[in-house]
Amino acid sequence: MKGGFHSIWYVIQQARRVGGLLAMWKAMRANNACKTCAFGMGGQKGGMVNEAGKFPEFCKKSVQAMAADMQGAITESLFEAYTIAQLGSMSPRELESLGRLVFPVYAGPLDMNYKRISWDEALQKVSSKMKETDPANSFYYFSGRSSNEAGFLLQVAARVHGAHNINNCSYYCHQASGVGLTSVTGSGTATVVLDDIEEADLMILIGCNPSSNHPRLLRNLVELRRRGGKVIVINPLKEQGLCKFKVPSDVRSLLFGSTISDEYVQPHIGGDCVLLLGIIKWLDENNGIDESFVSNHVEDFELVREQARTNTWQWIEETSGVSIETIVRVAQRYKESKKTIFCWAMGITHTKGGVDGVRMIANLALARGMIGKRGAGLLPLRGHSNVQGMGTIGVVPILKPAMKSAIEKALNVSLCKTPHNHRGDTMACMEAADKGDIEFSLCLGGNLLASNPDTKFAHQAMSKIQTTSYISTTLNKGHFLGRGKETIIFPTLPRDEEPQVTTQESMFNYVRRSSGGLPRHRGVLSEVDIIVSLASAAVDGVDWEQYRDYQSIRNLLADCLDGFNPNEEHQIKGRTFHEPVFNTPSKKAIAHAVELPTPKNISGNQLRLMTIRSEGQFNTVVYEEEDIFRNQNRRDIIMMNPDDIDQLGLSENETVTVHGPSGLMQVIVRSIDIAAGNCAMYYPEANILLSTTIDKESRTPTFKGEVVNITQ
Repeated sequence: MKGGFHSIWYVIQQARRVGGLLAMWKAMRANNACKTCAFGMGGQKGGMVNEAGKFPEFCKKSVQAMAADMQGAITESLFEAYTIAQLGSMSPRELESLGRLVFPVYAGPLDMNYKRISWDEALQKVSSKMKETDPANSFYYFSGRSSNEAGFLLQVAARVHGAHNINNCSYYCHQASGVGLTSVTGSGTATVVLDDIEEADLMILIGCNPSSNHPRLLRNLVELRRRGGKVIVINPLKEQGLCKFKVPSDVRSLLFGSTISDEYVQPHIGGDCVLLLGIIKWLDENNGIDESFVSNHVEDFELVREQARTNTWQWIEETSGVSIETIVRVAQRYKESKKTIFCWAMGITHTKGGVDGVRMIANLALARGMIGKRGAGLLPLRGHSNVQGMGTIGVVPILKPAMKSAIEKALNVSLCKTPHNHRGDTMACMEAADKGDIEFSLCLGGNLLASNPDTKFAHQAMSKIQTTSYISTTLNKGHFLGRGKETIIFPTLPRDEEPQVTTQESMFNYVRRSSGGLPRHRGVLSEVDIIVSLASAAVDGVDWEQYRDYQSIRNLLADCLDGFNPNEEHQIKGRTFHEPVFNTPSKKAIAHAVELPTPKNISGNQLRLMTIRSEGQFNTVVYEEEDIFRNQNRRDIIMMNPDDIDQLGLSENETVTVHGPSGLMQVIVRSIDIAAGNCAMYYPEANILLSTTIDKESRTPTFKGEVVNITQ
């Protein structure tokens, strides 16, 4: 059984490593938002307190992130002792464990090593290149770990300069959720708040693994089942953390363990959408549609109903990989529910039809009136703690007209003076870089290289950029394999060392305030201070120095974003639907008959691949090689159904070569409970196999569902 005492012991070990239990306790209890997932932890209610006011709430993810920031400093001698090539050959975990960056470093075209440079020199190099580069040939990439203040200020400065190529990491994760939800409700975010989970009697988790990526949700699932509710999981891979789990913050669960899922459904990779259509089909055939709700509050539902009726049960069963009996059982439980919340993550959004997958989830919710009332709705499980905030504050290629006009009015400027070349999304910018059309890039956090599919392509593209600059707390492989012709890395402060209050937005549309704290290392600048210095030197027309006062940034943001409160924590209005009145012209939700994403055909030694995160990592950051939830002690593995191992003539722990659309890698065979015909490998290592194929609407790469060949 996963979690529990193992997690507690891990916390103790990490605390000892970085200064002791008391230091870790103080850091975790400070009034700062959690640094990892966007589930909504911390802020002015205090660390280890969620948005509903519950305490104590903690998980290994937050401890891992905190411990990384509490590390000692990297010394100048490290960069003297190790070449760029040697550091680039280290694993993500090894690089993360080297310590905190505390001074800027630089590498030119012929340099074998990074070398320390002064802050003045680093800022001058980057600002000069920023100023002299045609803004159309600049690229700005934002991590979801940064604050609203830093993100908003940088995107405004870039646009005043004339740039369009501005985007956040959601283009490689949840962009499909935003596009899909906007087309249904008129709002691209969750329709529920955290309190709604307390009222739900059924939660359906589709293509997600919160036991690894959003551990605090597990407590909510346990509480739901205790009050008689049900949990259904739809995932090709049986995740043990979603079967049985010991919640560390719940005494009963800690001591005795908790069952999480009442039903675990394993479709083919890419079969989710067809499975959901099958549930709608059964509801339609068995008086399970809420006809009153559909008639009064939904547009175009008849198109969905017709699509369900047109496709046969045999086709649905064969295509989804799920038996009719299982589909019927899930549909019956859904029909019995009064309040259902649907959750999903990258198992849906990382497919070629990601937007349509989100729309089909919404179709199923609309079929029974599960949007527009308390205790029911749609909840995309967002990753980075402020990735949703980045979208809210305008870190997107094309600003909404209202925000663009408001910024122009507030600053008396004209934005985006250069013609838009329609390449603003992340993959389009990478393709432009590969063509030699990107001369300057600035990454506010994150690991752009490791976030990309086709690692060889990403390395090649980024190496053609004239000047690449990073703002980071620790080292990652992108700093060595994602270098431009010249590269500058700025060290920066994490949010609990900020000198002023910052804000972050959770997946529940709640803006939290982080109080910051004392810096653990001398000589490190905040993200805002770095951005102000660059903008002051490179971008004319605005007095940027005034924005060293973070309150001034929030005041500007409040002038440009309707409903943003610059002075206190708040719920963003107009996104949560507790009544069936939506942000569409008709005030009705819009159903969609979609182009059904279906699993790719396989034959011979082929399998469908899904890339996954381990329990010991968060997005591209690998804190531990071990994955305790899957009983794995290394990352260079391919996890396969035992029957597939036998049919391919392989054996457990055998070394094989996996050939993908863009590359190959040697890995170790491991058996796991996954739907036959499918396999799983760890992200980002397996990115080398994947093509740059994207979903046509969200432009998110296809990290799941690609066909690979396995050879001995």
